[in-house]
Amino acid sequence: MSNTKLARRAGTGRTGDQVFSGAALGAGVLIVAILFAVAMFLVIQALPTFTAPRSESTGGEGFFAYIFPIVIGTLIAAMIALIIATPIGVAVALFISHYAPRSLAKGMGYVVDLLAAIPSVIYGAWGASFLASSLKGPYQWLAENLGWIPIFAGPASGTGKTILTAGIVLAVMVLPIIASLTREIFLQAPMLHQEAALALGATRWEMIRMAVLPFARGGIISAVMLGLGRALGETLAVALVLSSGPLIASWIRSGNQTIAAEIALNFPEAFGLRMHELIAAGLVLFLITLLVNVVARWIISRHKEFSGAN
Repeated sequence: MSNTKLARRAGTGRTGDQVFSGAALGAGVLIVAILFAVAMFLVIQALPTFTAPRSESTGGEGFFAYIFPIVIGTLIAAMIALIIATPIGVAVALFISHYAPRSLAKGMGYVVDLLAAIPSVIYGAWGASFLASSLKGPYQWLAENLGWIPIFAGPASGTGKTILTAGIVLAVMVLPIIASLTREIFLQAPMLHQEAALALGATRWEMIRMAVLPFARGGIISAVMLGLGRALGETLAVALVLSSGPLIASWIRSGNQTIAAEIALNFPEAFGLRMHELIAAGLVLFLITLLVNVVARWIISRHKEFSGAN
């Protein structure tokens, strides 16, 4: 091949690299600009809420008295979801990637991916119509036998539509996300490290504990944070399961709400200050999500020095 053709082909490659680099940079700048625009919109629209007299806000005690119970409800529901979904999701991913036969693992992987694609309204309808009624008995038992614990204090809900039920529904929703992403991370664990551990006499679990889990630590945290983001922002499923009520310490009483569900249920009829109040609630949820992601990135950065290539 002549030097002219080689130079032409090299020039074409450099042009392609420049185009791709410019497109990637433009996409990154666009994402930041959109995020900034959304933040500015929320701040501007929420300002009337913070300057209005306290007596004109919902409840008549000011915006922060109104939003505090909803923030607590949002965090409680998300916490319950993660407590349930994280260990189960990691265990399912580990079984699919390292324990299940290849034919079974492939089918289970498809099922997990399919569960992640089910619309939230289906989960909400299942939680409201079936799960809530099925949990009335267990809630009554918890109130009678463990009522001395504040989160299980009675009287138990007669409908089963409680913050604990909402948390369980959210756990089922985020479980496929955590399991699917964690499975992919486990499959990327360096095979040389795994074979070396087995060659040194380690059992399968010891090999996983020494070679797979350390490699996947950052990925597991990322998967959990994505699941947390889904739990924090879920609207319809929680709205179907929960009914609005005052802030309560018990998880098995009726009442409480999350920010996303509160906005979805009230925004269509809102106007004036009430609309600005709901947008301010969205701003609070935006800040919570941003804080969660910043903390997650900080945690992941502490473990990024571990690589399968070292």
